[in-house]
Amino acid sequence: MSTTKRHRGPGGIAVQDWRRCTQLTFFLLFVFAPILNIFRLDLNLKHFILFGWDWTLGLEHFVPGKTPAWQAVQAIFLRAILPLLGLASAVIFISWKWGRIYCGWLCPHFSIVETINRTLRKAIGKQSIWDKDMQPSRNPDGSHTYPDALWWFVVLPLSLLCAMLWAVILLTYLLPPAEIYDRLWHATLTRNQSIFLIAASLAFFIEFTLARHLFCRYACALGLFQSLAWMANKKAMVIGFQRHRAKDCASCYSACDHVCPMRLQARSVKRMMFACVQCGQCTDACSQTQSHNPDGKLLEWVNLAQAESEAALTGKQARVIRIHHGRTTAPKV
Repeated sequence: MSTTKRHRGPGGIAVQDWRRCTQLTFFLLFVFAPILNIFRLDLNLKHFILFGWDWTLGLEHFVPGKTPAWQAVQAIFLRAILPLLGLASAVIFISWKWGRIYCGWLCPHFSIVETINRTLRKAIGKQSIWDKDMQPSRNPDGSHTYPDALWWFVVLPLSLLCAMLWAVILLTYLLPPAEIYDRLWHATLTRNQSIFLIAASLAFFIEFTLARHLFCRYACALGLFQSLAWMANKKAMVIGFQRHRAKDCASCYSACDHVCPMRLQARSVKRMMFACVQCGQCTDACSQTQSHNPDGKLLEWVNLAQAESEAALTGKQARVIRIHHGRTTAPKV
């Protein structure tokens, strides 16, 4: 049966509402982690602070010639190598199984990207100045968003504000937050601190206004490694497209492509969805545009065998896919 309701998660709450909650929670954690000494690197002390404790390599009392070398090696392994291996393994496993779910559901940078996307769309009708051949004024629910150039007076200040906020937060991860915020309040920043904030703010402003999607897709090391792990698992969760019903898309204006915050084509094959962040906005858009269709939407998260069939398709196979005994199968090429 078709439905006009948005995709629901646990407790009947819409998936996008859950995602906004997780993004906001993690963004607040990102802001307050150095303030609360949950995690930061103190360049004055020259070591990390984790949950209020000094996190060092334990080499303070190592004296060459007097302390056995194996104790230093053991300390480095237990306090540095092992924790990093554990964290890396967890990230790789999660990405291998579910894809770039950190990017779409937690990443504080991506939440800024989406915020600017929504604001820019009100200014020019598109989520990116690089979008071409779009019909951006249409929304999945059938309403229209008419571009208004006055919104540029919101887009640019918002981008600058976010850039400055990010620069300040990153500096608090390197130096005591109390010192940084006190110096900001009294305008007594040191020369190096001022240079850092100005340079970082300028770099983030350019990135947020011109290259935020390009950064997420090609320059973010964490995102890249998540994508590589995801692509290595053919049964990993992926957005599946019911290609045998592609004719139903004729009544749509590619709403799934328009809403994608990463500017991807949601109906493409997995290898073309390398940077997908599993946000699920394309499935919600499809659900709305196909609300009149008794067969329901054409896009949905799939895994295991269904995901494997998506991963096996090439672009040519996807275009000529056929129905065989009630199942979608790709012809051999």
